[in-house]
Amino acid sequence: MSLQDDYMIYFRDDDIIVRDMVPDDAGYFAQEEIAQGWNSSEEKYLSHIEDVKNGKAVSLVAVFRGSPAGYINVYPDPASGPFAGKGYPEIVDFGVLVKFRRKGIGSVLMDAAEKVAGRYSDTVCLAVGLHNGYGSAQRMYVKRGYIPDGSGVWYKGKPCTPYDNIYTNDDDLVLFMSKTL
Repeated sequence: MSLQDDYMIYFRDDDIIVRDMVPDDAGYFAQEEIAQGWNSSEEKYLSHIEDVKNGKAVSLVAVFRGSPAGYINVYPDPASGPFAGKGYPEIVDFGVLVKFRRKGIGSVLMDAAEKVAGRYSDTVCLAVGLHNGYGSAQRMYVKRGYIPDGSGVWYKGKPCTPYDNIYTNDDDLVLFMSKTL
């Protein structure tokens, strides 16, 4: 890693640079996600940046040929979920803008996030949404060696009990997974 323009560079090749998230990224990603039909807000990104300032997270951005294209966050000590208090970092809020997909950006971001997570533990965890909007992420995580943790499906931060009635398949309905690095 090297320091350039007040942020760390985690990866660089001819097309992609992975660097720390900066405040200007917040509005850009919110605007781009809303334009592609996603539920987004600038506050979401500013919250991650605030968590970085408070030592709670590492937030990364992939820049593809000069344009911010994707983001990922690593929380070394997750406050909730099945891995809370176990010393396993969690990958949170990972996305690649639709117009930049299928260029290797997601894999590069995951590699960088796993490297960051490896500073804290030999195990990393994440949660993935269950609706079909997360289909490519679900497949990617399995290909990368992530396996379900066995705690079942979670909704709005709480594990579902057998035969729970879940009335909405939104972004809060997730399955936790982990991987040994």
